[in-house]
Amino acid sequence: METIQGILIVGLSIWMVWDQQGLVITTWFPIMVALFAGIIMGDMQTAMVIGGTFQLMALGVANIGGSSVPNWGLAALVGIYVAIRTTNNIEEAKAVALAVGVPVGMLGIQLDVLAKILNTYVTHAAQNVANKMNFKKMNRILWLGPVIFGLSTALPTALCVIFGDRIINLILDFVPKWFTDGLSIAGSMLPVVGIALLLQVMPVKKYLTMLLIGFVLAAYLKLPILGVSIIGFALAYYFFTTEMKKSNTSELATETGVVDEGDEFDE
Repeated sequence: METIQGILIVGLSIWMVWDQQGLVITTWFPIMVALFAGIIMGDMQTAMVIGGTFQLMALGVANIGGSSVPNWGLAALVGIYVAIRTTNNIEEAKAVALAVGVPVGMLGIQLDVLAKILNTYVTHAAQNVANKMNFKKMNRILWLGPVIFGLSTALPTALCVIFGDRIINLILDFVPKWFTDGLSIAGSMLPVVGIALLLQVMPVKKYLTMLLIGFVLAAYLKLPILGVSIIGFALAYYFFTTEMKKSNTSELATETGVVDEGDEFDE
């Protein structure tokens, strides 16, 4: 039974990152991970308490624009597995889960950055093959992307399932500081690249005023993201209602045959 639970936990860790990077069903959130982990481990109450704790830690944290953040979903998953394996007391389980999960979540930053770096080579390789019109080979190469992301969560989860929390702390102590610093720098650059790519597909010129207002509110006035979102919603609602009124007025004028005096028509 323990072997089956371990395999299912590792499988859940793979599904979690696939969903986050592709399907976006939102099953990578800690509380959602806790639901499935609780079913697998047969202790829903402990799992949901631990998942809720990590969910509170994850509030307001998102890897927008390609940025890398602590993988609290992975932290909750590993923490739940180790905690349920080691104790039956909920308070002790929560303490064990935090002690094990937090290092795993922090390690998830480095693994996420590494996976994204490796996938750039996969993308370039697929592009080179596509340029030669060999699309079957391109599809085979692109499958490496999900495999790399799956390994980024499956490996630490499998190590925790086999060796417990000691292996995670050992890895963090063994990895040289220059390597983790390099990954941190790369992780800091990814949000800038992501935002730049996002702006390329957005109607920036049309809504440049709104973009500048949001930037000033966040960067200079230090307004929280919720406040900026509310102001953005207010401006969007005002723009929507104004445009709807213009559209309704134009349709009414067309139906009644009323034309503005300034309108001229070529004969």
